[in-house]
Amino acid sequence: MDDGVASWRCDLTALLSYPTVDELGARAAALAARHPRDARLRRVGVSRAGTPLWLLSVGHGSRQALVVAGPHANEPVGGATVLRLAEHALADHRFTDGADVTWNLLLCLDPDGLRHNERWLTGPYTLGRHFRHFYRPGFSEQPEWLPDGAASAALPETRALLALQDELRPFLQCSLHGVDVGGGFVELTHDLPGLDRRVAAVATRLGVPRELGAYDALYWPVLGPAVYRIPPPHRRDLAAAITEAAVESTWYHPYGYGTVTAVVEAPMWGVAAVGNGAPHPDPEGELRSVSRTLRRDTGLLGALAARIRPYVADVPDADRLLAPVDDYLLICPGLADAWDPDCGNDSAHPLPLMTTARLAALRLAGRRLALRTAGLLHQLVTRAGHDPAGALPELDRLIDARCADLRDALGARWIGVDRQAEYQARVVRAVCALAVRRPPGASRSGEPGWGAGPAVPMHRE
Repeated sequence: MDDGVASWRCDLTALLSYPTVDELGARAAALAARHPRDARLRRVGVSRAGTPLWLLSVGHGSRQALVVAGPHANEPVGGATVLRLAEHALADHRFTDGADVTWNLLLCLDPDGLRHNERWLTGPYTLGRHFRHFYRPGFSEQPEWLPDGAASAALPETRALLALQDELRPFLQCSLHGVDVGGGFVELTHDLPGLDRRVAAVATRLGVPRELGAYDALYWPVLGPAVYRIPPPHRRDLAAAITEAAVESTWYHPYGYGTVTAVVEAPMWGVAAVGNGAPHPDPEGELRSVSRTLRRDTGLLGALAARIRPYVADVPDADRLLAPVDDYLLICPGLADAWDPDCGNDSAHPLPLMTTARLAALRLAGRRLALRTAGLLHQLVTRAGHDPAGALPELDRLIDARCADLRDALGARWIGVDRQAEYQARVVRAVCALAVRRPPGASRSGEPGWGAGPAVPMHRE
């Protein structure tokens, strides 16, 4: 297999928008119909709403690669990526039978959640439109996480993925995620030496910034620029579980099979500053500013949520929209304190050296949390059809101000869907090329810092 940098030649129509749930199923079915010998489509489960979970398998290799798209409802790039991976695997058998690999592509792990994002999914792509129609379920409804352990997995989507991992015992699992504003990066359960150079080559070729201080991996070991090692877990309270790391996950469930898991992040809006690893001229001043803004936004949003609640009890899906609001309002005060140099940062979790990239990532994270919360509250009021609490003007002002900050102060620029998917697909193939070369048994030994407990840190968002 090549390094994933060389251009792929294939008669693909450029992706101008993210595929919807129905489009994913239809396009995968069409591929399987056109290539009955090399592509198989089967249902591996159903969602809570009864939507089929489809697996498209390409090739006949003995080594199984599992690629999971759509684990987070607001990150639709993975659907476009798996279709692209399937097209290229079918066009060039060097990437399937030639490498003794079967590509198993789960089209969307959370189709119900993806449907709730379809109001912005097809564009036009503006920050304001995106966040006013943003949806991501509360922590307990996200299917990759196993807060009560694999044996007690409650969501049918989670159980389907666990069963698929146990069936395939893949040598590689790639979980496809999207960064709304920032840059691309990779998180690994096992080191793959050389991946950072391959990611850099792909990112440079496609003009995608790399996150050299990713917020998700703020306290995690760095394996190379924009490549991070998922560390051992530790159990703490719910706020820490959401913001730091502490529950079992489908990322780690197949670890005993020798599976390398890679979380591959691709940005929607790119910000150049996340790739600037130089020292910041005033890190403490920037940390104070980021913390102060998040604290102020959280106070405003908490007050607005309290005013809105009495008037939205009868709004369809009110509980679904309020669950992530409650999660965000729970974690934001602690994050503001953790970042504030005047609050005496927890000595057990001292902040790493605050480079320009890391400070840009924290600033983006604070704005993102406020925008998501404001967007969910905006949807609640809009669906209610009336605004007796007078919340919409304040929510609109906050959304407009924070989007302007992302666009004008941080320089956020849209990356086309076609380029996002190409970037993510190339990184997946680069990961696969390196994982194929790992010595047998290397996944289970010789890698310090891993205990036997089946738990893994999660995204801090």
